[in-house]
Amino acid sequence: MPLITGKKMKETGFIPVANPKAQAERFRNAIFDAISRVVDSGCYILGSEVTAFETEFASYIGAGHCIGVASGTDALMLALKAADLKPGDEVITVSHSAVATVAAIEHAGFVPVFADIDKISRCMDPDIIEALVSRKTKAIAPVHIYGQPCDMAAIMGIANRYGLKVIEDCAQAHGAMIGNKKAGTFGDAAAFSFYPTKNLGALGDGGAVVTNDDMIADNVKWLREYGWKERYISSISGVNSRLDEMQAAILRVKLGHLEKDNERRRQIASMYRRAVSTSGIKSPGEIPGTTHAMHLYVIECEKREKLREYLLGKGIGTAVHYPLAIHQQSAYLGRMRGCEQLANTEEIYKKILSLPMYPELDEDQIARVCESLKTWH
Repeated sequence: MPLITGKKMKETGFIPVANPKAQAERFRNAIFDAISRVVDSGCYILGSEVTAFETEFASYIGAGHCIGVASGTDALMLALKAADLKPGDEVITVSHSAVATVAAIEHAGFVPVFADIDKISRCMDPDIIEALVSRKTKAIAPVHIYGQPCDMAAIMGIANRYGLKVIEDCAQAHGAMIGNKKAGTFGDAAAFSFYPTKNLGALGDGGAVVTNDDMIADNVKWLREYGWKERYISSISGVNSRLDEMQAAILRVKLGHLEKDNERRRQIASMYRRAVSTSGIKSPGEIPGTTHAMHLYVIECEKREKLREYLLGKGIGTAVHYPLAIHQQSAYLGRMRGCEQLANTEEIYKKILSLPMYPELDEDQIARVCESLKTWH
């Protein structure tokens, strides 16, 4: 499918499925002020901007600690390592996720085990977990996919019964909630990504671990910088994974707008939902007691490719998140326990399609998408 970007996008009125540049333009002056502040400070690694962002993001999430790292993948990897797992320990997760979830588990030295998803939430099905627990199982990594929170009450109940750590993958769930608690505050720790298209996105890579566990927080701080407890002296084996001052300063600009932007995403989702109510397209399930962050608006359609071509003809971009489940990809094919029992996961991959979703969509663009959905048949 052809990619339409930049000048051509403006000429055609094309609506991209994601548009991080639009947000950069929206906050342009504040971002440039933040960058200038960093340049003028003369401190570019783990300085006052990172410290301030860590404090502000921890407060926003409702966690005791936030540790900035270089990416969301690193955040999950370091959170798992900091939770005192041992090499070869098993971590139950899902195949319906970005490959980063499994890459992080493996690079941390652990073994992914796949649980199937619930058809409505598209998140980990808690009813599957107990059958997968073995003597090697030491953690669960639930993924709040697309911004929909998992059933954390059920997952935490199982974790507590078996003495398992829970590390939440919140890469797509900035501001998602269960009741009055934000995703990322239920488990032992949580990993966030600040990739540019995320609800809270930097202008480059970035990530963070949040936790209420003092030991995990200290371990992540040491692990992210070569295992230094004392500068230049490695007490443990660590890596170089630091959120830089520029990205922290930019994230501070955007964090103050996150709640309002998430609400705008949910307004757009509501309009999309009404548009597809009679079109043979399935909207994301609405899960009582949860607040969806609407990182992505993912519909299901039996004739996905025809719908995708139809929308492209209307100047509307779409994407498939993701073309294959992780266990179906050649790097992981056939080597993960649980991959033979993923019927719901495999079925959903035939139908999912992401529509344009970001707070900078204007009313005319939203109306075009909705009208196109209404006339699809």
